[in-house]
Amino acid sequence: MFDAFGSKIKGTIPSEIGNISSLQSINMDNNEFTGSIPSTIGKLTHLDRIYLEHNRLQGSIRAELCQMMMLGDLHLNENFLSCPTPCCLGEITSLRRVCLHLNNLMSTIPLSFWNLNDLLSLNLSSNSLSGDIPSQIQNLSVIIELDLSWNQLSGDILSSFSAAQSLVFLLEYLDMSHNDFSGTIPESLVKLGGLNYFNVSFNRLEEEIPTGGPFANFTAQSFSQNFALCGLARLDLPPFKTKSPSHSGSRNILKYILPPIVFAILMVAVVTFLLVRKRRSTEISSEISLFQQWYWRRVSYEEILEATDSFSSSNLLGTGSFGSVFKGTLLDGSKVAVKVFHLQFMDLTKSFDAECEVLASIRHRNLIKILSCCVNRDFRALVLEYMPNGSLEKWLHSENYFLDVVQRFKIIVDVAFALEYLHHDHAPDVVHCDLKPSNILLDEDMVAHVCDFSVSKIFGNGETMIQTNTLATIGYMAPEYGEKGIVSTSGDVYSFGIILLETFTGKKPTDDIFGEELNLKQWVSKSIEANSVMKVVDRNLIKKDPNFCLMEQCLLSILRVGLLCLSDLPHNFN
Repeated sequence: MFDAFGSKIKGTIPSEIGNISSLQSINMDNNEFTGSIPSTIGKLTHLDRIYLEHNRLQGSIRAELCQMMMLGDLHLNENFLSCPTPCCLGEITSLRRVCLHLNNLMSTIPLSFWNLNDLLSLNLSSNSLSGDIPSQIQNLSVIIELDLSWNQLSGDILSSFSAAQSLVFLLEYLDMSHNDFSGTIPESLVKLGGLNYFNVSFNRLEEEIPTGGPFANFTAQSFSQNFALCGLARLDLPPFKTKSPSHSGSRNILKYILPPIVFAILMVAVVTFLLVRKRRSTEISSEISLFQQWYWRRVSYEEILEATDSFSSSNLLGTGSFGSVFKGTLLDGSKVAVKVFHLQFMDLTKSFDAECEVLASIRHRNLIKILSCCVNRDFRALVLEYMPNGSLEKWLHSENYFLDVVQRFKIIVDVAFALEYLHHDHAPDVVHCDLKPSNILLDEDMVAHVCDFSVSKIFGNGETMIQTNTLATIGYMAPEYGEKGIVSTSGDVYSFGIILLETFTGKKPTDDIFGEELNLKQWVSKSIEANSVMKVVDRNLIKKDPNFCLMEQCLLSILRVGLLCLSDLPHNFN
């Protein structure tokens, strides 16, 4: 895998990349690459994922991409790509997620696209695509997310979807707004039981809006600014037409009635439309803003229930104040961790939203990766990477678990890299606010991943600190956080210092030997001053690590770094 996500790299993508013949994944998104996609990329026939979004690439989408018959994810969105999309992309039957939105693509959508039977997500929004949607859309038998908004597409929407019966059970997200579609909304769409988001605003649709199935939950913003739609009063539209022999007469009357009604709601419609683009998660469901992350796998409540054996206690990995985490196995056999939020307590929806907001924007090898989310009226869950080796806390304080000096050092370095990314390399800054050993998970290679962002804070507009009423874990909170609720990146560094000392001493900050007169920091500091560092080092290291005798000076330096992180002056923390 070639991973250069968010590395601020400028310049062109070198043509020599085609020489890495065994490459399986390219993660070069969120950089400043310019120029065109090199044609040599077609040599990488083993690639299954391409992430080149959020760059400044120009030119066309290379037809050489069609040589990658194992390609599953193609993310080229938010660039300056133009010209027609190569038809041969529709021949890559392995494609699962295609994101080409926010480019300058022209012409029509290749007909071959509608033959990608296993496609899960297709986002072609915010381009200059034209033409109609053929009846072959029914071939997208497992499509979950389809966004064609902000283009110049046209044609009768009814004829496009009338034959698409295979979409009934899977489609969850459908946006066809800001186009030139005409005709009526197909009544067959009421059978889309899983449809959570639907938008056909700013088209030329007419006649009655269906009322059954998911349409009972959609708001006026889903249908605003059309030619002659009518529906329930809550949709701010004219009422259903009464059918009579003088159908054409009624049509003429509507021509006089609709203009003043449309004008009356125009300003409200425009404002609410802009707002709904910004906060879909609160208007429709907390998960909608997350659909921008098209590489996520959609997971239903039923699949989560089956994956965790109905949240069996045998699959319970841990329980915290905000929720419980269960081990699960999805239908495709992948192991996951499912974090279920305790909605019976107040404000936990905010915690869910906060964690989603952070996880949706971060991407680093030492941060837990979100795979999906599931939101129902009374259920919130995140589907996360499963970490088979559990938490750092387990390895430090449970019997029959042991980490040598090198392993402990590597874990601490991993956590430091995670904080460096959150505090300095991510824009805006993210403060974790609850860093502790139980929130540091270890994968199969003992690489550390920081998790649990339920109380984290995202800084903006040059903020360096904020105040909150949400408290973190006693013993790991910085003094100014516990006493005044002041949150800053320095608070995370303080928590890191406590974790570092705990990792090498084996003592929790809340250990019984500590009290008002002595804490973990003072205990270590006094030992270093007395030149007796061996008295505070974890006994298990001395007993079990054969190389420990060579590590004393190294440990002394490491513990001093931990003490520096616990400086009494907040401005010294960073």
